[in-house]
Amino acid sequence: MAGAISAVDATKAVDTIGSWIRERAGTSSKSRYVCACDVFNVTRAQSDATHMRALKGADMVVADGAPLVWVSRLRGEKNLRRVPGPDLLAAICERSAREGWSHYFYGGAEGVAGTLAERLSVRYPGLNVAGTACPPFRPMSAEEVDRDIARINGSDADIVWIGLGCPKQEIWMLDNHERLQGRIVIGVGAAFDFHSGRIERAPLWMRENGLEWLHRLLSEPKRLWRRYLVFAPTFVALSLAETASLMGRRAMAQLSPKG
Repeated sequence: MAGAISAVDATKAVDTIGSWIRERAGTSSKSRYVCACDVFNVTRAQSDATHMRALKGADMVVADGAPLVWVSRLRGEKNLRRVPGPDLLAAICERSAREGWSHYFYGGAEGVAGTLAERLSVRYPGLNVAGTACPPFRPMSAEEVDRDIARINGSDADIVWIGLGCPKQEIWMLDNHERLQGRIVIGVGAAFDFHSGRIERAPLWMRENGLEWLHRLLSEPKRLWRRYLVFAPTFVALSLAETASLMGRRAMAQLSPKG
């Protein structure tokens, strides 16, 4: 289940995105998109073909959740590190203030994207904000999406941040990234709410010990109970079964006589 997660840490993720932006400044017009994946994201995709296609189509998928890192280590992957969406957003904004990369923030409740841009501009002096937009929560018409795409392209932003929530943002990126004329599109979900101050993020000690999910569940139990009390146990069961099968195949391969 975690096989599609990219074996990167935060530094490598930022360096990779930086290399894509340099390509855009040269001759490449290839659009790319990045998913920040947690347990809910991965598990939900198992039963939604479009969601799965969105994850498989991404140019990079970073491990937002600690369990994804733990499963990868069980399978022998030592280079994969947790790269939470909020941390990736902060790290890229910090680098951007030096590199001059420009940003478009698309998502969040009414007013959130604007507040996010203001706060990040204060935190990272010199940050280039090309634009913001908070699309309606309801399904959008093709004309509305076309208008938003045109505005983003007109802003000439290097990076487009998508904060629409899972799986809406992943599917939006799958459907629209190629229309964004060589931009880097990154889905970071709740990062908009955390960095704008709309929702308080878990204390550092909880984040470092794989307990950020508990803080979020206690903060928003009515909205998130199913995500953490249904999807998370499902992920554990599926990933353990898949890991056991993988390790069994490896053991059999080692025991098989060699030609």
